[in-house]
Amino acid sequence: MNKKNRFYKKLTALIATGLLTAAVSGTALAADTVQLDLHDSVQMALENNRTIRQALTDVDTAKWTLSKARRTMGPTLSWNTTAYRIGGDTYEKQMIDGGQFGNNLQLGMPLYNGSVKGQIKQARYGLNAQDLALEETKQAIRLQATSDYYNILQCRNLIDVDQESVNTLQEHLDNVNAQYRVGTVAKSDVLASQVQLANAQQALVTAQNNYDIAVSTLNNVIGLPTDTVLDIRDQLKYTKYDLTQDDCTNYALDNRADGAAARYAVKMAEAAVETAKAGYQPTVNAVATKAIAGDKEFNKDHTETWTAGVNASWNVFDNGLTQASIKSANMALAKAQEEAAQTDDQIRLDVRTAYLGLQAAEKNIQTTSVAVTRAEEDYKIAQVRYSAGVGTNLDVMDANEKLTTARTNYYTALYNYNTSKASLDKAMGIPVDLDVVKYTEAEQAGATAPKAREAAKLKDDAVFEMEQLQKLEQANAAAEAATVQNTDQAAQTVQKSADAAENPSAATVTSEAVASDMAH
Repeated sequence: MNKKNRFYKKLTALIATGLLTAAVSGTALAADTVQLDLHDSVQMALENNRTIRQALTDVDTAKWTLSKARRTMGPTLSWNTTAYRIGGDTYEKQMIDGGQFGNNLQLGMPLYNGSVKGQIKQARYGLNAQDLALEETKQAIRLQATSDYYNILQCRNLIDVDQESVNTLQEHLDNVNAQYRVGTVAKSDVLASQVQLANAQQALVTAQNNYDIAVSTLNNVIGLPTDTVLDIRDQLKYTKYDLTQDDCTNYALDNRADGAAARYAVKMAEAAVETAKAGYQPTVNAVATKAIAGDKEFNKDHTETWTAGVNASWNVFDNGLTQASIKSANMALAKAQEEAAQTDDQIRLDVRTAYLGLQAAEKNIQTTSVAVTRAEEDYKIAQVRYSAGVGTNLDVMDANEKLTTARTNYYTALYNYNTSKASLDKAMGIPVDLDVVKYTEAEQAGATAPKAREAAKLKDDAVFEMEQLQKLEQANAAAEAATVQNTDQAAQTVQKSADAAENPSAATVTSEAVASDMAH
């Protein structure tokens, strides 16, 4: 395992999400089959996704915009040449040939231009914002690839649930047919069982189709042909998440790329105000010229002059144009400030939404696991009662339906938990390539965008220097111990549910116990 793989493995364990990328690509098993894990999928998406490529062109555009602004303050050299004929009595008396040529060479250098200075600032902050927008795009693509990957696992689990339902109902139908042949049950039981089995088979077909669509969707995100067959051997798992909502929110406010980009948008608006105020200031340029004219090209027999000096211009009165520009720029600044504040509010909402979704899914994992245990026991009882002639066929089919629903709910809760963790990573701004805090610190220290990117680029163990992630490392150690305790509690809860199945009067107590276990 290379160093980058080890780094991502460490970071994955640190934040207990299983979402960050590894530096390996998919391994082809056959011509049309590719073996993938989550890390492979994310890495391929980051390398091949067209949305990221579009964001890269935005960064390049911002680079050239900055270059254009900076070059405006550099020297310029221009050459002007003319060719013309002169006629009339005056020139004939002077014996001047009618064919004349002129050349003018001018060298200029801006010495002071407040407007251009402000434009350079705008372009520089614009490039900073695009760097962060690229990181934000990569995080969004990581979330998309992760969610699509988890969707495949969920669809596969639902296929298993529906297949188990089909198998169970087929066994039950065989039992009903056997009893019908000996005359112990009515024909209606056979027909009802056949209908129930047919419905289960239809559900299985739908589940298999949903799986195929999920595979095609992931293929599209990671840059593979949509008909590529994927060999995925992962399973949806539950890993306890012990970070508090406040920890997640504070980390997000410091590290979200869109939050930092919004702050750079404010700086751009401030620079635009400076640009507008430059209308009250003079512009100063150094100028040197050389002019020649003659009867032939580049001949100086008629005129040869040169000048060198400084020119300045100052717009003394512009009918309120500058004032209007300043007011307009100030309004744009106020809007940018409001948008930055709104972005921070959205960050808080995103974190809270994902965190609450994570908590709800965690509780549902526990309750639905208990429900599965009860439903399995209930189905067994219904089968035994029906075989003994004291239960009805409807009881068996109803118990099977409840068991299928319980299993579906359990896998759905597990899926929601994992996708909520992925969404929480996105809401927190867990980095892909760029440490936002280090980037802004480097820029504020005067580093150019390329140097800021280099300083903030994630390297082996670089993330562990971040204060917030050091807290996460401590929390992860506590999470490992808590996971063991949680496993023991879950086992106790399942045992309580089994006891409740044998003793229905204790069912209420068991439900309360589940809630109590989750509260702790």
